[in-house]
Amino acid sequence: MYTRRRRGYFLLMGGCIVLFVSAWSFVRLWSMPVAVGMCVVAMVIPPVAAMFANRRGPDDRWWDDPSGDPKSDDWWSELDGKKHPHE
Repeated sequence: MYTRRRRGYFLLMGGCIVLFVSAWSFVRLWSMPVAVGMCVVAMVIPPVAAMFANRRGPDDRWWDDPSGDPKSDDWWSELDGKKHPHE
């Protein structure tokens, strides 16, 4: 799951760089409005890539999920303030 998300993130960010560089290297010579439009699209890609890379997969463990190890879960509950130290 992590590899697929990382690959998708790098593909999106690579596309962003390609759009930006091509817009100002040769597309601007053909049409300035198209180059600006390409940069606007490139501006939207990084937040989408971050959301894609950080979304939760069905098998991913996140910070608030129990791990199955009672000692570890108690320790994290105490750190999060969900449980007092001497309960």
